[in-house]
Amino acid sequence: MNLHKDMAIINQKGLHARASVKLAELAGTFQCDITFSNQSTSADGKNVLQLMMLAASKGTVLSVEFNGDDATDAQQAIERLIANRFDEAI
Repeated sequence: MNLHKDMAIINQKGLHARASVKLAELAGTFQCDITFSNQSTSADGKNVLQLMMLAASKGTVLSVEFNGDDATDAQQAIERLIANRFDEAI
């Protein structure tokens, strides 16, 4: 299954190191391929360093592709993590 979703980064600090680690760890629990992209760069959702290279600050909208059998579950889980601001204090 192949899904696409645009997701806005809404936490105060953006996709910094700790948020990237949480995102990569969550993505790693799924078998599907997960790719985050901005206008100029793509990143493997399971690779912390690649995620950090996106330099996604608060308000950045990332295009996310999910490709694999558990794509729907992965999409929902990642949407929750981002909506919960990576569990950071507001």
